[in-house]
Amino acid sequence: MHQRRLRQASLLTVLAALSLAGSSIGAQTLDGYREYVESAVESWDATGLAVAVVKDGELLFAEGFGVLRLGEPGRVDEHTRFAIGSTTKAMTAAAIGILVDEGKLGWDDPVVEHLPWFRVDDPYLSRQITVRDLLTHRAGMGNADFLWYERDAATEEIVRKMAMVEPAYPPRSSFIYQNVMYATAGLVVEAVSGASWADFVRTRIFGPLGMSGSVPHVAETVGRPNVAHPHHRVDGQTVPIRNASVDAVDAAGSVWSSVSDMSRWLRMLLAEGVVPHGTRILSEATVDELFRPQTVIPSSQFYPTQRITRPSWMTYGLGWFQHDYRGHKVDFHTGSIDGMVAIAGLVRDLDLGVYVLANRDHVEVRHALMYRAFDHFLGGVDRDWSTDLKELYDRLAASAEERRAEAQARRVTGTSPSLALDDYVGRYVHPVYGSLTVSPDDGDLRADLGPGQSGVLEHWHYDTFRLAFDARWRGTTTVTFLLDVDGGVAGARMGNVELKRADP
Repeated sequence: MHQRRLRQASLLTVLAALSLAGSSIGAQTLDGYREYVESAVESWDATGLAVAVVKDGELLFAEGFGVLRLGEPGRVDEHTRFAIGSTTKAMTAAAIGILVDEGKLGWDDPVVEHLPWFRVDDPYLSRQITVRDLLTHRAGMGNADFLWYERDAATEEIVRKMAMVEPAYPPRSSFIYQNVMYATAGLVVEAVSGASWADFVRTRIFGPLGMSGSVPHVAETVGRPNVAHPHHRVDGQTVPIRNASVDAVDAAGSVWSSVSDMSRWLRMLLAEGVVPHGTRILSEATVDELFRPQTVIPSSQFYPTQRITRPSWMTYGLGWFQHDYRGHKVDFHTGSIDGMVAIAGLVRDLDLGVYVLANRDHVEVRHALMYRAFDHFLGGVDRDWSTDLKELYDRLAASAEERRAEAQARRVTGTSPSLALDDYVGRYVHPVYGSLTVSPDDGDLRADLGPGQSGVLEHWHYDTFRLAFDARWRGTTTVTFLLDVDGGVAGARMGNVELKRADP
């Protein structure tokens, strides 16, 4: 660490002697990167994108490309606010770390010590899950995004419903990405500090770092200037869509920020917890703990990029995915929510960080720009990551289209529903998954699963209907109505979930 600081100090001395400004440093040390980003943005049809690169404590590159919203003149720049999605998780882990530094809790405290009401379906497991487990996706719980995505529910209400969700595997024996456990960590921050997660992050992270353009919730972007709008591909065209709020599980992914602000966050982490030109907000020991591998990730739970990077190992720290790349450890994390994507990447032993934000759904050029910057400083490789990754993701998209075609081919034509459409009208409920309301709609049926999740039920075959969401970027799903022995409608099945009819 001492030698690393001496190298950094030497570099800063040279830069000061040469009187180079940040933009000039970027032009000198990242020659050709701007042109590469421009070409990649065009190739991927990224609507708007911003990228920052930091090295040895300095911001080398921070620029925006494209537009805030299609059809409008506003341009993206380094201060444009985007949803940063799950790159928020690292901030939640750091918030816990601040409280660990203050001696107010421990990484391995059982969650029930701070949230006595916390439960999962297994009483023993309820007592065993620790704060560290919440932050590492190893608490034994399967994905439970249905509890919060486009649902009108408070955070504690969502977490309390985990008491009815059956564990998916023995704790600490596997890895399944789990947003509700991160929301639980946010409630731990509140219980221990006395401040809401949002206020804690605002005052203990944004404030000291000078992240003046960052806000913890999407609601706080309303009416503010320079805010990116989400986009998605619908019927082959890129169109603006509405924001999907993550505020109900805010500690898992609700922050909005810019690459300018997030570069400050990356530089603090690379400086072992010291704010750029400021004070320490995390101890070195805690920063090291954030990046220490905590659990092994199976290949099935990692990114498709592994087909190109070919890592020897893949792990998860406290809010960070990790793998080896060209003899170095990479710590990174993506963020994705309807129409918005992000990626944060660090090579800590090179004092190197990259942050990318974009406003079109799953534009995976984010990975390409990160690895391109890594290669620039590692040297010896001139791989065209944009082209190679686009070929990979185009193949994956083609495979998904083939699966959709196969599902279409399995449709049995010439069938009719067992009952008149009005007989399917009603409310169907599940104690965990919520409710489905089916109503008549001008000779058809409509289904409503909650805010932003409604649409027309089109007859598919037999008693199965296809739900085509009004928010067309969300695609379709199927609803199969279940009949009782008397031929009446007893319930409905969506995926593997059965809902009982509440008002036959």
